[in-house]
Amino acid sequence: MSKNSFLKGAAILGISGIIIKIIGAFYRIPLSNIITTEGVGYYQTVNPYYTLLLAVSTSGLPTAVSKLIAEKRAIKDYIGAQKIFKISFLGFLIAGLTTSIAVLLLSKPIVTYMIGNENSYYSLLALVPALLFVPIMSAFRGYFQGKQNMVPTALSQLIEQLFKLIVGFPLAYLLLSSGLPKAAGGATFGASAGAIVGTILILIIYFKERRIRAEEAQKSIKCEQESTSNIIRNILAIAIPITIGASIVPIISSIDTVIIMKRLQEIGYTAQETTRLYGQLTGNAQTLINLPQALSIAVSMSLVPAISEAFVRREYNDIKNLTNSGIRVTLLIGLPSAIGLFVLSTPIINLLYFKNTVEEQLGAGMLLQVLSISVIFLTLVQSLTAILQGIGKPMIPVRNLAIGAVVKAVLSYTLTGIPAINIKGAAISTVATYVVASFLNFIYVKKYTKVDLKLMDTFIKPIISVTLMAIVVKISFTFTQSMVGSKLATIIAIGIGGIVYGLALLITGAITSEDFELLPKGEKLARRLKSIGLLRK
Repeated sequence: MSKNSFLKGAAILGISGIIIKIIGAFYRIPLSNIITTEGVGYYQTVNPYYTLLLAVSTSGLPTAVSKLIAEKRAIKDYIGAQKIFKISFLGFLIAGLTTSIAVLLLSKPIVTYMIGNENSYYSLLALVPALLFVPIMSAFRGYFQGKQNMVPTALSQLIEQLFKLIVGFPLAYLLLSSGLPKAAGGATFGASAGAIVGTILILIIYFKERRIRAEEAQKSIKCEQESTSNIIRNILAIAIPITIGASIVPIISSIDTVIIMKRLQEIGYTAQETTRLYGQLTGNAQTLINLPQALSIAVSMSLVPAISEAFVRREYNDIKNLTNSGIRVTLLIGLPSAIGLFVLSTPIINLLYFKNTVEEQLGAGMLLQVLSISVIFLTLVQSLTAILQGIGKPMIPVRNLAIGAVVKAVLSYTLTGIPAINIKGAAISTVATYVVASFLNFIYVKKYTKVDLKLMDTFIKPIISVTLMAIVVKISFTFTQSMVGSKLATIIAIGIGGIVYGLALLITGAITSEDFELLPKGEKLARRLKSIGLLRK
């Protein structure tokens, strides 16, 4: 039951995540072609600070809320679950108000002294409304995730991204004549518009469930309700370690921004050249690295309440099964994404960022190839972190990520200052961060869950499938490029690669009929595949 709920939740969020990333690609990629890598640089220099502020105000609380609500609902204490949500909502509201007002009042000093780029002022200012509304929306997402109902989260994410596109893209275009800083600010305001509309939508869904909540209150077991102070302590006990962990990467990214800007200028690059290189790294290459996270984050978000529920019921076999499934599904996502981006790095950049100069395309392609390796380990970090959070060990992934972050800072400073390596040093340091963190996380997951990973199903079959995919993709691109050109050859190679990988998974038995049951009309599709011998079980 718990495993089924987890997988269905992951499937819902995964489908939503794919759509969101497609919308995001339609936003970020044309945006780069309009405001150029320099404009993207202004846009991106604000992003680590925005991410950090959101991490402080939202990251730990949704997970804490979903975990505590899942535990209360597991023992049918629905009144207690609702009380937890109401108290946490107040915390979100206070956090959102505090951060948004602080940034509004301190925006000038932040861009001048912290970011070191005054052209980012409008981008930072445009994010103030998002800093208020994203925490509010996160409170409701945590509530629904605690019920293992991922639909409201998925819908709010979709509408948030859609309005980001609808508002941000036209604003960037309209403000382009006023200069790149204002155009970047207009693009950034799309995030605020999306947050406002997403919050309104999830509020509507919540209020439509008034009758359901009333019925659950009638069926709730009678038990002594926790005091408000005890609930706050429990929330903070979970939220603070997670918040610290979620803040580590944005903090290091913020420091990394300063390191990169400073070190590149020390080896002879101008401020404008440095901004363009940073735009290639974060605006071009990193944007594509973030795409596979749509699915891995979905797996992580579903794992926490599912494992928490199994943990509170002492269903240790369920925890092992969920852990096995989480790691297996994560690798099925991470491996093909990483290898596909590695093999087609420069062709993908040429396809998407066609208005960049040839030099910029080659630079971004090289950075994408390096960063592609991190996809495997980044997706694993997310799932392994969720498992540790679910079994009540939230500080372990925090410490492990902190160790990885220190490695990143040292490598970034050292490598970026070497002229022959320059901006590549920042990409290499990112890969190292997630290799270290995922390895350490896995050691502790193995220790506390006693999981026995199925070597053949979890590793061997996916590796065979992705190796076959990589060979076919490379041959396909090389063969068709001379006939139809690089752009069309890239699209053809991606399509063929996806088909080959899917068929390879079926032939090797890496995916099962149980996996298909999670999809709409999946049972019918599974029967057809079985009838032609492509699905073994």
